[in-house]
Amino acid sequence: MGTKRSWEGQPLELHPKDTIMAESEPSAPSIQSMFENFRDELDEHHDRRERIIKKSRDITALSKKIIFALQRVRATNQPLPPKIAQENQLRFNAINELFEAVVPEQLGINGWRYQRQISGGIQEFIEALSFDHYLRTQTLITHAECAARIPSQILVSEEDYLMGLFDLTGEMMRFAVLSLSSGNAAATKSGNTEGESARPTLAPSQGGIVVDLRAIRAGFEAMTVPRRHSMLRDLGKKMEVMQNSVEKVERAAYGILVRGSERPSGWTPDLSGPVEVETH
Repeated sequence: MGTKRSWEGQPLELHPKDTIMAESEPSAPSIQSMFENFRDELDEHHDRRERIIKKSRDITALSKKIIFALQRVRATNQPLPPKIAQENQLRFNAINELFEAVVPEQLGINGWRYQRQISGGIQEFIEALSFDHYLRTQTLITHAECAARIPSQILVSEEDYLMGLFDLTGEMMRFAVLSLSSGNAAATKSGNTEGESARPTLAPSQGGIVVDLRAIRAGFEAMTVPRRHSMLRDLGKKMEVMQNSVEKVERAAYGILVRGSERPSGWTPDLSGPVEVETH
């Protein structure tokens, strides 16, 4: 037990607790070391975040190239042209390699911590994958089928799936308008009366796109989202764009069916004007 002197010079006894506290007080080098560890952890976090964002952007760029190639297709519910299928398969392979490279960055709790950084790439990939699936089968891809195309360690949330399908409607709209304006509408008799003029009608594949888009719109409009869900941040804009896309296709189809016989050869639907959308 140590001693110390008071201001009068008399010895004072040190309490054992004082000695323990004095010995346990951290020194300046240990505090500096602690903050250096914090710095290293933050640097590692920011570096990992930037690596994931970079890969997400690469996935987005490749997905857009897939979509651009698919817009050259002119038929649904049948195999893609060999050249386009081969080009896109190489891009799908490259996307899979990028997802595999992200896996080590998102192990454990990091899967949630950095989910927002990879979310944009996942949504764009789902848009490309669902468009490819629709052109091949004329059906809508499921959430489970999308998740099966991405490494299991990477979270494919329902939000990312739905946002990818919202964007799909825009690509379906472009595909449908090009198909409707290509002059492939068939002409049939409206009756058996002799001399009755033929009226235009849509080919089955063209009419199917219109029906499918209307069904997708009905499904989205029937969807309910909790008030505090993060999806609400972008839902309003996505819903508006989707509704406008469906309205444009409907307007183009109605223009062919109602007044198609009056259209000159090579006529293209005018979709430049705004579309009023009613939400029920």
